Amino acid sequence: MKSVSADAIAAGGTETSTAPAERGGATPSPARAADTDGTRNDWERVAAMDEFKALVTAKLRFIAPATVFFIVYYFALPVLVGYAPGWMEKKVLGVVNIAYLFALSQFFMAWILAAVYLRAAGRFDDMAKRILAKLGKEQKGA
Repeated sequence: MKSVSADAIAAGGTETSTAPAERGGATPSPARAADTDGTRNDWERVAAMDEFKALVTAKLRFIAPATVFFIVYYFALPVLVGYAPGWMEKKVLGVVNIAYLFALSQFFMAWILAAVYLRAAGRFDDMAKRILAKLGKEQKGA
């Protein structure tokens, strides 16, 4: 009997046997398998690299403020409609009021934020490529 287990999904979504007798024993967990093939040692080495720490810091410096900004911007509309209805009802163009313009601006803000993230992601990718290149050089030298 074959089925996809939670361990298999975590390891990449491959099918594994759920019946130990079919394969001659229990299937090792991905963490245990990583110990046997050296992957965990590679990960620990990468995690200890200054370049990797810089990558994580750079991502956090971008993602945290961007997320806070988006959440504040998104919830500003219902808050302003609730607490400043007179101002939000002000007509700007014909029947279009500030609330409508603010709601429309949220679509544009989401696209702008996505575009800014794409640019930042390119820098993150470059940093990751440098880490992989350095790791490849270290493995060749070993």
